[in-house]
Amino acid sequence: MTGPQPTETAPSRRDWLALAVLSVGLGLIVLDGTIVGVALPDIIADLGLDLTDAQWVNSLYAVLLAALLLSTGRLADRWGRKRLFLAGIVVFVGGSILAAIADAAAPLIAARAVQAVGAALIMPSTLSTVNAVFRGPHRAAAFGVWGAVISGAAAIGPLAGGALTQWASWHWIFLVNIPLGALVFVAALLVVRETRGGKPRPGADVDGALLSGIGFGALVFAVIEGPDLGWWKPKDDLQIFGWVWPADAAISAVPVAFAVAATALTLFVFWERHREKVQRSALLDLRLFLLPTFSWGNLTAAMVAVGEFAIIFVLPLYLINALGLDVMGAGLVLGAMALGAFLSGAAARHVAARLGAPGTVLLGLGLEVAGALALALLITGTTSGWLVAVPLVVYGLGLGLASAQLTGTVLRDVPVEVSGQGSATQSTVRQVGSALGTAFAGAALSVSLALTLPAALADAGLSGSAAHELAAATRDSAGTTIAMLRTEGTASPLGDQTATAVTALADGFADGTRWSLLVASGFLMLGFVGALRLRGVAGRRRS
Repeated sequence: MTGPQPTETAPSRRDWLALAVLSVGLGLIVLDGTIVGVALPDIIADLGLDLTDAQWVNSLYAVLLAALLLSTGRLADRWGRKRLFLAGIVVFVGGSILAAIADAAAPLIAARAVQAVGAALIMPSTLSTVNAVFRGPHRAAAFGVWGAVISGAAAIGPLAGGALTQWASWHWIFLVNIPLGALVFVAALLVVRETRGGKPRPGADVDGALLSGIGFGALVFAVIEGPDLGWWKPKDDLQIFGWVWPADAAISAVPVAFAVAATALTLFVFWERHREKVQRSALLDLRLFLLPTFSWGNLTAAMVAVGEFAIIFVLPLYLINALGLDVMGAGLVLGAMALGAFLSGAAARHVAARLGAPGTVLLGLGLEVAGALALALLITGTTSGWLVAVPLVVYGLGLGLASAQLTGTVLRDVPVEVSGQGSATQSTVRQVGSALGTAFAGAALSVSLALTLPAALADAGLSGSAAHELAAATRDSAGTTIAMLRTEGTASPLGDQTATAVTALADGFADGTRWSLLVASGFLMLGFVGALRLRGVAGRRRS
């Protein structure tokens, strides 16, 4: 697929300032995708969330972002990328205010949905603007900045969340978006220039937007709710807006949701092909996937995002609940990722000059796999937090290298006139991966804790109905029960057995966390295989 390319002119000083402003706006929404993780134990305790609620607080943001990005990418091409970016900042800040004042699970989850709508307006506008404004040798540097912001903001989120939660309250992880959003809005008005895509085709692809939203939403719903509702036979009632799927039904809602997802996404592909055939406006230009770098790069990005966000979801729960670190301590440990990501993100351009962008992605993913596997093998119920930080530095080094170069590689051959669609597709793939990463990590943790917690209690000499209830409470609270028992000491209902129970539960939670990390490592390995293929096709196309 080819298209007319603009004359390559050097970007002005204003363009570089615009890149900085767009990067801060992007960092704001990426940060919000990970800043919640380390504050989650406090939010769970304060609002009475269960593990499923906690997963939705983390995942709904990514689910809706994924469902909307294709639509907003098309809107950015048609209505103007700067205009959508500014609208997104307003909506995102509004959602942040609603999240900060939430006093229960439902309002908080709803506020996260509003934030996701704002983020969906912001993200494709930033990437497609960079893709349209920066060409030639300047383009690689601009994409390096864009990728470094993604990896750096994602990695620094836990540290920022820890500091704000411990020194103020969890509400401030959302309130901080208000002044930052206002500054970005004003700066964007002054320095970001408006860009649009080519002449749009007639019509609005409403059906495509609905099908993609239903498909992605149903897929993540099934993975998140599977452990609680039952993968095949129902375990519990499912209540949605007063409507009940009963526990005595012949089949669980989960396989039905999987079937809905498969059907909707299949119909989406056929519908988009039909829209292209009749020359109507389509949400996704499927011809982009004829570009080998675009198709293999997106596959790699999806696998990497699953692995990365699985780790970001499960580690704060382990550090705070199993190891007993305070929120700031957990943030500092997780900040090791940020340290590695910033160091390698800054060096990625120089590494790419020697290895090429695909080779740099491959090196980065190799380091990510090594760090994740070392972390899985290292953790126990008594591992030092600073020892956990060591493989996280290695993981962060890989994260910075891979993220900084993967984006530019994926979009390298995409024509400028469809850069909004290409950017939105790439961002959608990342967000679907991040939502599924949280979902898979939560599902793996839930399933494994159902086995590891009772076994750990039994090994400590605690059994019977009381031990069964204790294991169930720990699993449902995502480990918060351990922290509560640790705080209560011998004043807890367990009396003198409290310390024994805490040690056993911490060991069991560590074992469950290990399985989640191994799942994450598996996806990162798949990403490594995809990066191998990406390097091959990129080399052939360049030659």
